[in-house]
Amino acid sequence: MSHHEPYQLESVPKAPKLPGVVILRKSADDAIDAAAAEMMLHAQNCARQFGAFHLALSGGSTPIPLYERLMIDPALRTFPWEATHIWIVDERRVPFDDERSNFRAINEILGDHSGIPAGNLHPIMAMSEGPDMAYEIELRKHLGKRDTGHERLDYVLLGMGADGHTASLFPRSPALFPPNSPPRLVRVNSGPTVTPPDRVTMTFELINASRFVGVLVIGSGKCETVARIAAAPTVDRAAIEALPILGIRPVAGVMRWYMDHDACPPASSEPVAA
Repeated sequence: MSHHEPYQLESVPKAPKLPGVVILRKSADDAIDAAAAEMMLHAQNCARQFGAFHLALSGGSTPIPLYERLMIDPALRTFPWEATHIWIVDERRVPFDDERSNFRAINEILGDHSGIPAGNLHPIMAMSEGPDMAYEIELRKHLGKRDTGHERLDYVLLGMGADGHTASLFPRSPALFPPNSPPRLVRVNSGPTVTPPDRVTMTFELINASRFVGVLVIGSGKCETVARIAAAPTVDRAAIEALPILGIRPVAGVMRWYMDHDACPPASSEPVAA
């Protein structure tokens, strides 16, 4: 009588309960594919409806493969670069030739190879005096050309640090809740709670007003932070001070998380037959 091996059980994570919609894929490549495909669809819709697509991009190592995918994947060749404006979510206060410059990395991949008009690239002049106000003025100038009710960014791509920061909004940092100050779209963030060097960053007000927010979360190093977000009982000022990503709540827009299995907390896994 033949002996049958039992089914091998593979642990497949459940999507954690996060604000917005979680797009869960097995690998980092799969998650990036999903993000790129939805970004292109959104870009095409906005270019067709409004004549322009205003896209805000984050720096750091996580989104670089996505930017490269936008350039090399044949399925993404119809991305409407000629109608796209690229804005920078946050920037370190370093020169553009510094390897830590977010704009440098984004420009080397997208600016040099996409065919986007040069005037549609909007770097933050982080080394200048008052870079936050200057960038806010530029944003208001371009977005103000749109029809009433549509003066907002179309897509903001965010990452998330292991400490729960997003953009350059760090835990307990001054740009989270500036005292006695009217709402601002962009702020300088500095001080002991900001990972050096000083930063210039989009604020909750600007990000949460956008049409679409995508958060790319890849790798096992984010598991614990994702678990903390999912377990947050309430979202109040104290919670946001501790985990700034909790402050991302689009007012009249869509929020999607693009995650791979490695980024999911193990507690959310369940065995299935392989």
